[in-house]
Amino acid sequence: MSVPEKEITIYDIARALDLSPATVSRALANHAAISIKTKKRIQEAAQAMGYRTNRMASNLRKKRSNIIGVIVPRLNSSFMSDVLAGMEKVLNQAGYNIIISQSFETAAKEITNAQAMYNNRVDGLLVSLAYESHHTNHFDAFTQRNIPIVYFDRVLKDDHNPGVMIDNVKAAYAITEHLIKQGCRQIVHVTAQHLHSVYKQRLEGFKQALLDNSMPFSYDMVLGSDLTLSGSTEIADLVMNLPTQPDGIFAANDACAVNCIMGLKEKGISVPHDIAVAGFNNDPVACISEPKLTTVNYDGYAMGEASARVLLKRLNNQYDATTDKEVILPAELIIRGSTLRNK
Repeated sequence: MSVPEKEITIYDIARALDLSPATVSRALANHAAISIKTKKRIQEAAQAMGYRTNRMASNLRKKRSNIIGVIVPRLNSSFMSDVLAGMEKVLNQAGYNIIISQSFETAAKEITNAQAMYNNRVDGLLVSLAYESHHTNHFDAFTQRNIPIVYFDRVLKDDHNPGVMIDNVKAAYAITEHLIKQGCRQIVHVTAQHLHSVYKQRLEGFKQALLDNSMPFSYDMVLGSDLTLSGSTEIADLVMNLPTQPDGIFAANDACAVNCIMGLKEKGISVPHDIAVAGFNNDPVACISEPKLTTVNYDGYAMGEASARVLLKRLNNQYDATTDKEVILPAELIIRGSTLRNK
């Protein structure tokens, strides 16, 4: 069995160049007291000898890791990819790297992820909560150690930590009212099996729009789904088996809405003539469905940037609870062919 090569240290470099370890250490840290010529000589020797900076030891001395943890429900969405890109841009520019984990929509996995992030000494945490998470107790250790947390997109009330989100109630109200203006009188809302805060808010906006337009609300017209393309195949069947066939469907995300359209068309239902269908998120799938999907658009990249900036404010003691505790980003209704009954 081969013996692993010895790790090169600053002492090895100092001996090779007949310099003090302190000089080598300062040169590798780009200290101003060391001449450019000496820095170049030391850096070239370090590279030739295979020296690697011991960042872990350095970070322990500084009590900072320069790592931000990110916990997301799932990575397989274009929206979340945009969010992460926005975060990474802002945090990389500030000298931080990110490590990402996904909860797969379960509270148990989210708790495990939180513990792993804590054990890895992240400097801060960005969290979008899982479907199953109904409290934030598993993040208390971070708060107790003054490790800042920022929740984004899926946010629960937390007295200690801020959230970055859209006004889901307002957006759901707008899309429901649009369906009503298109002549829909029996509208079904398809939402998550677990009514997380985001989906509660969208249900609230749906309900309020009906009541404000003198239309009755009944939980019989609220259907549960896991909101994935594969998991919402039964929705078209459920819709067709309702006592009163709806003429409008508002699905809480685009994957489910597109699958509804496909399922309805297979049953000979015309969209939007027989049933108008709307989604939420403006995922790329919204533009490849036939007809194209009416939805709510909000910018994932901007949400990632905004969340990262709030976290940096907390890390740099620039946080203002009056303006940063709750950041509401804009959302807009995008009207496409799947709901246009009154052309």
